[in-house]
Amino acid sequence: MSGSPYAVSAGIASACCLYIILIMSIMCLIMYSKQRKKAYLSMIIAFLFIMTYEGLNIHFAFWPAPGRSGSYSWIADLQIFSFLLLNLSVLQLYRRMGRASYVLFAVLAILFFVPLVSYVIPFGGTGWQKLYLDVYQLGILYVGISFISPRIGQRGKYFAGISVYFVYMALGMLSRYAGQHGAWIDGALVWLPLAYYTIVFLILFERIVELMQSIYRSSITDGLTNLYNRRFFTKQLNKYVEQGVKVSMIFCDIDNFKKLNDTEGHQRADQVLKQVASIIDEEVSEVGLSGRFGGEELVALVVDKRAKVAQIAERIRARVADETIVTLSIGYSTLRKSMTGEELVKQADQAMYRSKTTGKNKVSPYRMPSSKKEAEEAGA
Repeated sequence: MSGSPYAVSAGIASACCLYIILIMSIMCLIMYSKQRKKAYLSMIIAFLFIMTYEGLNIHFAFWPAPGRSGSYSWIADLQIFSFLLLNLSVLQLYRRMGRASYVLFAVLAILFFVPLVSYVIPFGGTGWQKLYLDVYQLGILYVGISFISPRIGQRGKYFAGISVYFVYMALGMLSRYAGQHGAWIDGALVWLPLAYYTIVFLILFERIVELMQSIYRSSITDGLTNLYNRRFFTKQLNKYVEQGVKVSMIFCDIDNFKKLNDTEGHQRADQVLKQVASIIDEEVSEVGLSGRFGGEELVALVVDKRAKVAQIAERIRARVADETIVTLSIGYSTLRKSMTGEELVKQADQAMYRSKTTGKNKVSPYRMPSSKKEAEEAGA
């Protein structure tokens, strides 16, 4: 094994790149096995090209091949094609590919193979290849800035990656065409790819975190109102009960909601439901949590001991009456000793039912039955 200090430095940089690419490949394999998202498959393919490219760089850094220096070999072409695939996969991480996107990247892929034809069928010499592929990479950078960047998140990181790659390209062209060399230029050409792949790693990692958070959020919330769904809300209620927290339950039912559905349609009814849900969430967000039990039944759990549940319930009722075209019948109850979460929900529901049957658009607290008959009616 032999190699100059520069070659050793290049080999170390390529090994670092290879490690980062390997980590990203594993991440994409895991995500693709779970979600079958095309972006991860595109990235895996790009990473295979990059790992081949960087592996060969490591090999030639420590075991130099005579005559390779200064040539624009097919090994470097792998890097260019992987750069195209990486940009494609970043777009796919955020957007479903449309016809225009497929056509654009198909054209770019075809243009990439144009100079490679001369390897098989020589025409006009081969000196034009490196200039063609440099211009081709500039085209990819232009597509990235004008087409991809406006359509994705993390635009700052993406633009930083594009900028790093542009500097890498510019220094390479300065070295090839102007004969400019120096320790800082050679060092930048060695380490800039590592900076670029690090930025790609950050983009991929943050996007995976965003998707995981979105998946978790969708599993615990109602798709229409964005309030917690019944399953998660009940789970949280039971957890507070087990911990001995003195919580209060507010049970809301939209008055005459079926009539609204029938007269103004589901779309209008859904819009009103979202308005009501937003008001409830705003009123309890600092003292508890809100949820949707189903249909037009919305609930809230007050966990702050300093909060006055009756005042919160009344504010919700008043705001809904003033800000929407519907009213609420509301009931509430506070957890007592030896009660279960299920019993608390039932009591708040009974209090709401009393509001519903005694005039609507009102707030009623839960009252313990004062007679055997009332107890039987409450349990019915």
